[in-house]
Amino acid sequence: MLERAIDAAKTWGETIAIAVGEPGQAANSNLPVLLDNAKNLGPISALASAFRFASQQNSSHVLLVSCDMPFLPRDLLPRLAAAIGDKGAALPVAEGHLQAMAGLWRVAPDELSVFIAQGGRSLLRFAEVQEATEIQWPADGSGNAFEDIDDLAQLRDAEARLSLPGQTACSP
Repeated sequence: MLERAIDAAKTWGETIAIAVGEPGQAANSNLPVLLDNAKNLGPISALASAFRFASQQNSSHVLLVSCDMPFLPRDLLPRLAAAIGDKGAALPVAEGHLQAMAGLWRVAPDELSVFIAQGGRSLLRFAEVQEATEIQWPADGSGNAFEDIDDLAQLRDAEARLSLPGQTACSP
């Protein structure tokens, strides 16, 4: 699944890094691996790592995507970039659910550090603090583009869907 996520990310940009919670989780990659500074914080720690990396690269935005979402739409980044304006983030809403793990974030390491220091742990809550804009994502009939894979049954189903003719790591 990580390889699929990397392939998708390559369609969205040249500067790609992998955020992990533990050393060795992305050992086979030639990409920069960002180790979470704070343990047991979950995805908010990945965003903090991404912000630090982006700051070093002089990047103003980060597209944060989870490797367990193999059906992300190809037009994810362009649509989010067109919508972000002056907001702190642009997040898709699919099937009534805000997708913080497939969002475009304005790099704000200081604000995120304060949020975490005050006990903040939720990407969704940080999105509220950053006054994120929400983009309604239309269903295309091929399933939820933001579906995440949480167990072996879902993984088998995703692999079967991905093996269908014309299907790629990202939906059309």
